[in-house]
Amino acid sequence: MTAYPTRLDHPHDLVGIGIGPFNLSLAALADGVHGGLGTAFYDRSPAFRWHPGLLIEDATLQVPFLADLVTLADPTSRWTFLNYLKARDRLFPFYVAERFHILRAEYDAYCRWVSGQLPGLRFGHQVDAVRWNPERALFEIDFTQTGREGEAEALGRAHARNIAVGIGSEPYIPEPLRPLAEAPTVPVIHSADYLDHRDRLLAAGHITVIGSGQSGAEIFLDLLRCRPTGLERIHWLGRTEAFAPMEYSKLGLEHFTPDYTRYFHALPEHVRDELVPRQWQLHKGIDADTIAAIHDELYRRTLHGGWPDAVLTPGVCVRTAGRVGTTKVELHLEHAQQGARSRITTDAVVLATGYRERPLDGLLAGLDPYLRRDGSERLRVDEHHRIALAPAVTGSVYVQNAERHSHGVGAPDLGLAAWRSATILNHLTGTEPYPLPRRTAFTSFGLDGRDRTRPVPAPRGLVPLTEVR
Repeated sequence: MTAYPTRLDHPHDLVGIGIGPFNLSLAALADGVHGGLGTAFYDRSPAFRWHPGLLIEDATLQVPFLADLVTLADPTSRWTFLNYLKARDRLFPFYVAERFHILRAEYDAYCRWVSGQLPGLRFGHQVDAVRWNPERALFEIDFTQTGREGEAEALGRAHARNIAVGIGSEPYIPEPLRPLAEAPTVPVIHSADYLDHRDRLLAAGHITVIGSGQSGAEIFLDLLRCRPTGLERIHWLGRTEAFAPMEYSKLGLEHFTPDYTRYFHALPEHVRDELVPRQWQLHKGIDADTIAAIHDELYRRTLHGGWPDAVLTPGVCVRTAGRVGTTKVELHLEHAQQGARSRITTDAVVLATGYRERPLDGLLAGLDPYLRRDGSERLRVDEHHRIALAPAVTGSVYVQNAERHSHGVGAPDLGLAAWRSATILNHLTGTEPYPLPRRTAFTSFGLDGRDRTRPVPAPRGLVPLTEVR
């Protein structure tokens, strides 16, 4: 195995670890910084891929096309979605189509177009370790260059003044189902791998979909459309009390603005921790059009009498699960409101159980003595999306989509990608290559005006409140 020479004399201004949409956004905006930034972005995958297992036909993004990699920070950038359409000679068809929410597959194609042209992206590079070199005042990043099949080909080391970690999230499989997902005889697969196993799932006699969010709804609808009328044999189970719509009112969407992010970050830690679980419908609900399409498909199957053989049950959790012989799975269920328990036997299970932030402790183990943590031992992240480090470290480690505990439900939202990237670059450069809006929401999220950008005028004619004893 060969090794790259170390270049201490040419450190990067910024090294990105992971090339998902968020670090791709950062790389695209860094490309436009006047005077240039020395950057390199590493990812272990051989090429850009964005949830390939969920690029179901006709599935759309839940954010408008303006939530691309750069537009909300720099609409004049050459990396906008509209410029992608122009480069592909598709601008007028898009204009006529009047699509505000684009196909998920189209967003993936747009990101692949950017990643194929943007300089400084190094796919097939697995970052193994990160350290701080106090003598050089630089970060050291050790990596392994891999081949097409993931085999190690060469070792290398890069040096950087700053780092941006954007390694994304990973599929979450509930504890009772992990042993089943690891055994191959009966298909128990996460929704992230749905399209790879779709034919096998459709061949199963009975299918169970677990998860009441958008992915679960899209997969249930796709399976339903492909099954014969009256012989659907699909169960759809969810823990939430209802198959609920995503909060998509205009004022509700203001929770995904920089104003709300700043407000949330300023709240006490215990308040933030209590708040996030209560806001599940802001990001874990189902698009109203998808709900309507499911109901329309079920209704269509009643036109000639009878009901579809499909069971939709919310408010249910899987207590335990096990195999029945070699071809079936038995799920033991509990209904939260009834307190009732039951079981079903199925031939295949799709786990639309969401994602969890990938832990950073392993990757940043070399920085552990310098890391500052909150009361729950999570990394402290400041308003610039920078991990709090000991004063001895003069460089910055920024994080993307690893700060929901400190920045709220907008952390994984594509609509805040460009703003967060611009915030990072403004802080990193100490200038303002991307001037950001001073106010972004009509809602004032606090009483004291700290979330506002201009003074709140004193009210007139109010009678002072007195405490009744």
